Formats: sequence, structure tokens, C-alpha cells
Amino acid sequence: MLAQHSRKIQGPADRIFAELETNPTFTVLPITIPIALDAGALTMLRDSADRTIVATARVHGLRLLTSDQGIIDSNLVSVVD
Repeated sequence: MLAQHSRKIQGPADRIFAELETNPTFTVLPITIPIALDAGALTMLRDSADRTIVATARVHGLRLLTSDQGIIDSNLVSVVD
């Protein structure tokens, strides 16, 4: 969706994802049952994609790099300052 509606991400989604999968800098994490359950409980975040991103970081104990002020202000997950 971002590739279609944003100037921040350019190119076909399949190419972007293929590059992410083959780049050793990134790890693509699956949406597991614990992530889905946590995402469903994060009702204070309106966007379902934000819920999934935050839940993934929480379940894996990761700090999140984001400029999304709603996620930052929620204090639901540790973020990079």
C-alpha cells in the first residue's frame, strides 16, 4: 500500500520485498500467534498495521525505529530516540 500511495517507497512491492529478504541487514519476521494476540489487544492504536508492528517488537523484545508519533507517545514499546 505504501508503494502505491507514497513517495517514500518507490517500486513494485514484490521487488522491494525480494530485496529485503536477500539483504543480510534485515530479518523478515512472521506474524505468529503471540504477535496476533498482542496486536489484537493494542486497541489504543487505531491502525492495524501499527498494532502488528508494535506487537512484533514487543514479542521479540526489540526496540522500534519509528517516526510515528502515535506509537512513540503510546509508550507500548521501547523506541530508538
